[in-house]
Amino acid sequence: MALSKYEKRGVSADKNEVHEAIKGLDKGLFDKAFCKILPDVIAKDQAFCNIMHADTAGTKTSLAYIYWKETGDLSVWKGIVQDSLVMNLDDMACVGCIQDIVLSSTIGRNKKYISGEVIKTIIHAAEEFKDTMASHGVNLHLAGGETADVGDIVRSIDVGFTAFARIKRDQLLVNNIQPGNVIVGLASYGKSTYENEYNGGMGSNGLTSARHDVFSHELAKKYPESFEPSLDDSVVYCGSKKLTDTITIEGNNIPIGKLVLSPTRTYLPVLKKVFDHISPNKINGLIHCTGGAQTKVLKFVDDIHIIKDNLFTPPPLFDLIQKESNTNPREMYEVFNMGHRLEFYVKEEYANEIIDISKSFNIDAKIIGKVVDGPKQITLTTNDGTEIAYH
Repeated sequence: MALSKYEKRGVSADKNEVHEAIKGLDKGLFDKAFCKILPDVIAKDQAFCNIMHADTAGTKTSLAYIYWKETGDLSVWKGIVQDSLVMNLDDMACVGCIQDIVLSSTIGRNKKYISGEVIKTIIHAAEEFKDTMASHGVNLHLAGGETADVGDIVRSIDVGFTAFARIKRDQLLVNNIQPGNVIVGLASYGKSTYENEYNGGMGSNGLTSARHDVFSHELAKKYPESFEPSLDDSVVYCGSKKLTDTITIEGNNIPIGKLVLSPTRTYLPVLKKVFDHISPNKINGLIHCTGGAQTKVLKFVDDIHIIKDNLFTPPPLFDLIQKESNTNPREMYEVFNMGHRLEFYVKEEYANEIIDISKSFNIDAKIIGKVVDGPKQITLTTNDGTEIAYH
């Protein structure tokens, strides 16, 4: 089988090798939970459990690096911190954990390329994010972290966080997706009430593909430290766009580099309000469409058929990526969220309330599909009517 461009770049959309490596390991208290849930090892209280999670902003840092070098815009580093935080926090939220989360950072930089002002921006950005979430009733706690100069290992910079929380078991949301559920999708793009500017919807998945497919080869010559040198030259920065070329969206001229760097939207304020009105144990499933994108849910179901036949029209960012890369629809929906990054699997009676709460934050939401009996698969219908099956 021919390798996809994503695979030729040394990355995997669905992390099959990782999942194969951990197959058979202890999955915690609930094997269908979105995050591994452990017994309470702190106080050994049967009424509580522990959750620990770690993640990074991935290769998005490489694009932030070259955008900063080209423009001097330090704000993109604040977005990188949000990316890394949200990839932890919104995963943990998918098991009902949204409060009193302790966070510790791990930053590895190549001091030759990453200045002290970048490190300062990154450290302070975490505090800013914490304060923003606190204003929406979500309490986070920063425990410091480690910043290391590891130029022999890291080409530019790697930004990661580890998160820990202790919560009551009766507050948990464990996936139990069932036939008869409807799927409510929450948009990944637009400008929510708690965001300062338009969000293209990129998230923190598919960046290796996006940056190489969209931006021009001149970046390879100018910033050889921004990519793996052993890659085939044909898959390195093979697009037509400059970082500062603009695209007009909702009346705003947005640099394409900054559009791709849109910070990963957190849904914590929305989820806080949803959980205040609908108990997490009344929600059959909550899926953060990260690695694997629109196929992510397959990891948390058995013999049921997921039908996604009313998806959002992909926002301009993904249309741009598809046109620049000429990637087929199947791969696009496996790599990119394509317009929504959070899915509720619920009885239809709860759908409208979730939609209304999301829209109160200016985040579009709608029923994007349903769950029926059948063999384990996803049937996805694109906006042009193309039907794609994933198993």
